[in-house]
Amino acid sequence: MRYLDVEEARALPGLRLVLSAGVPGPWGEAAKAILHVKKLDYTPVRQLPAQPNPALEAWTGRNDAPIAVLDDERPRAGWAEILLLAERLAPEPRLVPEDPEPRALLFGYAHEICGEQGLGWSRRLMLVHERLGAGAAPAARSIGEALGRKYGYSPEAAEAAPRRCAGILQLLADLLRRSRERGGGYLLGDRLTALDLYWAAFATLFEPMPNDACPLPGALRAMYTTPDPEIRAALDPALLAHRDFVYREHLPLPMEF
Repeated sequence: MRYLDVEEARALPGLRLVLSAGVPGPWGEAAKAILHVKKLDYTPVRQLPAQPNPALEAWTGRNDAPIAVLDDERPRAGWAEILLLAERLAPEPRLVPEDPEPRALLFGYAHEICGEQGLGWSRRLMLVHERLGAGAAPAARSIGEALGRKYGYSPEAAEAAPRRCAGILQLLADLLRRSRERGGGYLLGDRLTALDLYWAAFATLFEPMPNDACPLPGALRAMYTTPDPEIRAALDPALLAHRDFVYREHLPLPMEF
């Protein structure tokens, strides 16, 4: 993927998407997936993970990713903001149900994946804990401290994170099972929604796809693959098979980051 620097991208019109260059950050991968399914063109913009990124902050008021900026509109950084922007720009294919009840289900379950104290948030706390452990290299510790400030790290929060992850994984497994029992091929029934894309993106934090589909350096693959027994017990093979199905049917492979 060819990234532009902030200074280059800021001067351009159109849709620009700030991403963590070289890393399959799940929030960024989900944003990319939504734009891909919507067939929306965008300019990728480089953000350096856990770095100050002063030019980015001067442009958007934030130094993290993902951030979507359309023309001179305000930047959108939250997962729901980016989704709703994409829905506005390309109403079809619809990724948010039109009826209120399934729409409410989508946003509720999506918050459990993407939101504060959700699946990705809790897994990040686990990764921060590893980077701050005894014997961690100075560079890893520096990244861990920066991420820890963002995610509200404490040893107590990190210790609680595996159980929270396991509970959400079980929630998603039950949702998929109920959908399948009713004849649906997706988490919320018989058509792709943003919820399927969120799960597909965030699954990388627990068990990345094989290297031909998700080309990760060995150290990053080892870091993302969780050995936690409580999480492994909750990580239903059907969820991973659904992740593979979503990528195979709807998203480009191999992943690029």
